[in-house]
Amino acid sequence: MLTRRSLLSSLMTAAAATAATPSFVLANDKATQKRIPWKNWSGSQMCYPQSRKAPANIEELQALITNAPGQIRPVGSGHSFMPLVPTDDTIVSLSRLSGLLDHDAQSNQATLWAGTRLGDIGEPLANAGQALFNMPDIDEQTLAGALGTATHGTGATLGCMSDQVTGLQLVTATGDIIDCDKNKHSDIFNAARVNLGALGVVTQVKMQNAPKYRLKRETTWFPIEEILENAETLADNNRNFEFYYIPFSGMGFIDVQNITDEAPSVTDKIDQNDGAEDLKMLRDLLSWSPKVRELTVGSYLKTLSKEVTVANSWQNYASERNVRFNEMEYHLPRENMVKAFKEIRALVEKDFPEVFFPFEVRYIKSDDIWMSPFYQRETCSIAVHRYFAEDYKPMFKAVEPILQKYNGRPHWGKLNTMSAAQLKPHYKNFDQFNEIRKQLDPQGKFLNPYLKSLFV
Repeated sequence: MLTRRSLLSSLMTAAAATAATPSFVLANDKATQKRIPWKNWSGSQMCYPQSRKAPANIEELQALITNAPGQIRPVGSGHSFMPLVPTDDTIVSLSRLSGLLDHDAQSNQATLWAGTRLGDIGEPLANAGQALFNMPDIDEQTLAGALGTATHGTGATLGCMSDQVTGLQLVTATGDIIDCDKNKHSDIFNAARVNLGALGVVTQVKMQNAPKYRLKRETTWFPIEEILENAETLADNNRNFEFYYIPFSGMGFIDVQNITDEAPSVTDKIDQNDGAEDLKMLRDLLSWSPKVRELTVGSYLKTLSKEVTVANSWQNYASERNVRFNEMEYHLPRENMVKAFKEIRALVEKDFPEVFFPFEVRYIKSDDIWMSPFYQRETCSIAVHRYFAEDYKPMFKAVEPILQKYNGRPHWGKLNTMSAAQLKPHYKNFDQFNEIRKQLDPQGKFLNPYLKSLFV
């Protein structure tokens, strides 16, 4: 009997027999700078900072902010695709300000250092009997970075991570420490929950959590038309629901997760990194015929069995992402998702045969946070990706007007070209946020060139 991977290999060999494998030449610019460059995860953002600092305590951070010349930019794990970090002056990592500080068993609240990586939060919280309400599908980000960009998971009744913040501590441009919540410095709190690193450096965060829980995750493949037809029902009937579409296949898969008391278990699973490499090989071999490519990929995907994983919540949300990419994600009113998705699919499969990375669709509950893309509306997000070594700009430039046409708001950490003038109509508190920013940082110490284009 054929294994799935041997079946894929057979299909690829048969389909490619009549065509030569195309070659792809990738540009690799080599900068000759004396300073050591900083790059984000995908390599799309780079700078040559004069100074890199990782303070060991609040006092060191205060002294650094007060005395450092030029601009200062906080940096997390580099998983943002937008130029939020780049500066040739000083970048500050909170990697040494990491871990669980305190927790309250009665309220299920916990205070964490803002430099804590998301993947390092689950186990300490579980030991305290708690768990985050939700998490994104990558857990390499720091807590401060995730909150600063309104990073989110999926679930129609679940908000972005910033929606679970009940208090935070901020070190301002003058080195002052501000502790804020909905009752104390409430305007600063409303601005700081999604702050882009423009108000200062967030050092501590108090999160409203849930009692620890276990999730059952089920991954199932379907024709994309069937997924689109049932997406709203699936979103309403499952705690967590998202779906992915594989371009030029006609197939996608759904991920649903629900709280369970079942014992931990796992079925055979496809490694997502291997899957991405397989799709790239198919793209390379079959780019000469989209129809043959769809037949080959679709035939393979139809052989895939349902995957089921039961695990602690923090172990079930994230997937390892070793194959790098660049990403654009917009957050649309929920009712606009299907129309926008169909237009994007038609465009990409007509004009961009080189694309192989999946589209991703997630659901997010509305919130009341000033600079949150989910402010006062139920949301569905659509994300498109390009392999990191390939030029993302032509496809993203073509797709972005569709996302904007359907009233989309860009993810603050994902690639987009929206200006301050374009963003303001989406955020009624945009100017109020900027006023708070000016009060806390009148000299613009935390503004790099990108942030200056938005707030000066």
